Parts: sequence; C-alpha cells; structure tokens
Amino acid sequence: MIQSVALAALSLGAGVYAQQAGTLTAEVHPKLTVSTCVAGGTCTTEQHTIVLDANWRWLHSTTGSTNCYTGNTWDATLCPDAVTCAANCALDGADYTGTYGISASGNALSLQLVTGSNSGSRVYLMDTTDTKYQEFNLLNKEFTVDVDVSKLPCGLNGALYFSQMDADGGEAKYPGNKAGAKYGTGYCDSQCPRDIKFIGGKANSAGWTPATNSANTGKGTTDRMGNTSFYGPGKTIDTTKKITVVTQFITSDGTATGDLTEIRRFYVQDGVTYANSQSDIAGISGNSITEAYCKAQKSVFGDTDTFDNQGGLKAMGEAFKAGMVLVLSIWDDYAVNMLWLDSDYPTTAPTTQPGVARGSCSTTSGNPKDVESQSPGATVVFSNIKTGPIGSTFNMPAGGSGSSPPVSSSSSAPAPPVSSSTSVAPPPKSSSTTTTPPPASSTTSTTTKAPASSTSSSSGACATHYGQCGKPPSLHSNPLPSESSLLTMTFLFPNRWSILDWSNLLCRRHHVQG
Repeated sequence: MIQSVALAALSLGAGVYAQQAGTLTAEVHPKLTVSTCVAGGTCTTEQHTIVLDANWRWLHSTTGSTNCYTGNTWDATLCPDAVTCAANCALDGADYTGTYGISASGNALSLQLVTGSNSGSRVYLMDTTDTKYQEFNLLNKEFTVDVDVSKLPCGLNGALYFSQMDADGGEAKYPGNKAGAKYGTGYCDSQCPRDIKFIGGKANSAGWTPATNSANTGKGTTDRMGNTSFYGPGKTIDTTKKITVVTQFITSDGTATGDLTEIRRFYVQDGVTYANSQSDIAGISGNSITEAYCKAQKSVFGDTDTFDNQGGLKAMGEAFKAGMVLVLSIWDDYAVNMLWLDSDYPTTAPTTQPGVARGSCSTTSGNPKDVESQSPGATVVFSNIKTGPIGSTFNMPAGGSGSSPPVSSSSSAPAPPVSSSTSVAPPPKSSSTTTTPPPASSTTSTTTKAPASSTSSSSGACATHYGQCGKPPSLHSNPLPSESSLLTMTFLFPNRWSILDWSNLLCRRHHVQG
C-alpha cells in the first residue's frame, strides 16, 4: 500500500549510507501537551513534543560546517551522487524559536511565518517517549483542536493534517538513516513534492533543477467547495477569533476496526456549536463526507473520481489502522500566491464562472515576497488538541449528526447532552456556491532564505525546506499521480477562506510518500 514512484526509484540498490545526524546544535524538542478523552468527557493530559521536518534543517558536512545545500543548489563536491551525499551530509539540531519562529507553551503551538532568514515551518507530533512520531487511529473517534488564524493575512495558510508515515521516520526501513524521527525524516505527501532532500535514505540530488521563481519554493495542490458566508472575518465562523474545530470519523459498526463510512465536522465559537455548512450546489447534498457525497461531487464537477479509484473512505480507514502522524505547518505559495484558496482563481476566468470565486482576497494579493516583507509576524496558533470517542472532546449537540441538526436516526454516534453553556446553531446557506477541480499545476510551497555563504556556524543556521523546489528528472521524469493509496487527512486554515473546502479536500486526498 505504501508505494510511490520516488520511493521505489531510490530504494533500488540501497546501501549502508543515508542522512546523518549532526552534532553542532543540540536537538531539543519543544514540549506540547495533548489530551486523551474517554466517554463522558473526562480527559487526561499527556506530555508530548514536536519535531521540525528534516527539509527545514541545516544540512552540512559531517566533518565541519560547510553547507551541503545552499539556497536551492547542492554542493557539487559533497554531493556528486545520492549515496555519497547522504554519507557526507548531516541534518543538525534546530533552534526552534530563534531560527524558525516555533514556540510551544502548555497545550499551544505557535508557528510564525518569518523569523530572520527563515520562512514557514512544518512540525510533527512525537509520542510521549519523545523517540517516535505519535501514531493515530481515529476510527470511531473524534479529533478536536483550537485554531487561531487571526494573524494570517491573505496568501497564507495554517495547515493541520494526518499523514501515513513510519513512526521512526524510516530508520528501520532504511538502516543507514541515522537521523530518523528525532530529526523529522520520512515526510509523506500526495502532491509528490520534488523538493524533498532525502528519499528512502538517499539524497534527492541527481538531476536536481532549482526553481526559477524563488530561491526555495516547492509544489502542491488542493481543491475547493463551499459556502461564501460561512467562514471568514466577521462571518458565521469568525476568523478574527479562536475557533474550535471538531472532526469525527464514523465507522460501519461503531468500532475502531470497522470501515470508515463518514467524516463529520463541527465548529465551536463563543459557546455556540455549528454543524458544517450544507452544500448549496445542485446535485450535491449534505455537509459530511460519505461515498455518496464524493461521488456526487465528482459527477457534478466532471472530475475524475480519483477518490473512488483509490478505494474511497474504506482506504482512508485502512490508512488510519496503519497509523497516521499529525502534521502542523504554516506556508505561503510561490506557485499561484494562494489564490486557489482565498481569492478568485484562475484569474483569467470570470468570477461568475462556477468555482472561480473562492474568497475575499484580491487577485493581486498573496505574493510571497510581499507577504513575507509586509507581514513577517504572521502567526497561526494550534492549541488544546484532544482525541477520544465520539462526543467526548466537546459538548456535542443532542443527536450529534453532521448532517444537520437534528440528527437522523441512522447516526451511529452517541449523543451526550449539550451543556447549558453551549447552544447549537445551524449554518446559513450561501446564495450561490459552486466549484470546479483545480488545475493539475496548482501547487503549494514554503520557503526559507539561503545562508549568505557556503559555510555556516551552528548558531542561526537554517536550511531551506519544503519550498526548496527541484525537479529531479531521474526520479520524476514521467507524470506522477496526484493521489495514491497513502492517505493524508488535510485541514487548511487560512483567514479568508469563503469556500470552506474541507469536504472537497477529503474527497480527493490520498497522499504519496515523498
């Protein structure tokens, strides 16, 4: 199940070498508390940590501090080929706050866009032993998180998602991998990113072509679906305030071993619980993810039904059974300035065309250079993460369905009573919302500025990251699928997302290991 073109290409003839662990900067993972709840609402706090993704880290020679990678270019001496490069280069520890703008306090994690020469970040939740990634199986459970996007301008995205990854970052699978989860290795992504520096324990340096529009950028893609009045500043879900986001994973038999059959969403703000917005599009009904919903969406929009082709919700459920890793990030978009998420896109199409109007941001907004220079303090805060049985992490409306209050009798989820402090409000339906699938070239990226010289000291050194886009033809010369049987469950949190497309995203998202 866990297969990808890139991974297969690099695993052939794997040797004893891989990315090394550096020693110039101590790697100390910031602490973050996470709550596990039981039926009835009693929650226990656990001490976890978070770890920075390997692609953001300073990569230098094992014998000194010479950069193996500067800007978006590999050092030809240290990295003449993939195996030699992996043997010569080490991922080093991170100054989370000083270099990357990452801070954790109690149950809150703050990710700042710009810190010094660094832009953006991606982190993973570690388990309570601080040695491996925390693996989640959320079948017949719910995941709740508070999100504050009030400091995110147009063109930025705070993302939280689950991705099927090896708990040890690939250490056991690739014995030469000396860095592992401690240094954030093993990232997976359905968008087949071509900027991942190490794949399968070898450097992704062969045939690397730097991007032309940025010193560091990369690629990605997503969809849209929605309601123009539901989410945004001053809207039903007001993005100028903290939002509690609840996602429930319903199974066929009400157990953690059943097939995934539905994904529901609730929002809580100012003591009011809101069901997810209903579809306003003719031919598509409901507000939760089901096989029928996804099939209708694909049919109405004329999309290739990749979701069904890759196994649909059942395949997603199998991915959870295999174990999913929690990923949190902040990023900007060098490809299309995030217009696909918060503005009108494509910009050459009339806004009256179905699917073009996606948010209230200007089509001239979102240029990463402008965003980073004008809003360097832009920050997303994730806090109060909870997991537990359906209805255990928040005051769920009586009946508890994501379909629309009240609940249909077919719901398999228990329905704890709503406390006196919580009211339930059905979301308004927008007057007109339609969508079309995004072009295959729609991409995501994050960037980090390159060090000024070919050598760096351990203090203040940072690497470029997911945004370091290269296109190694030796690995990706043929068109790659945008989805695979490896799942990532994606939740995007911009500030002005009028389309609120979590449902359309999940009808599409199956991710590939990079």
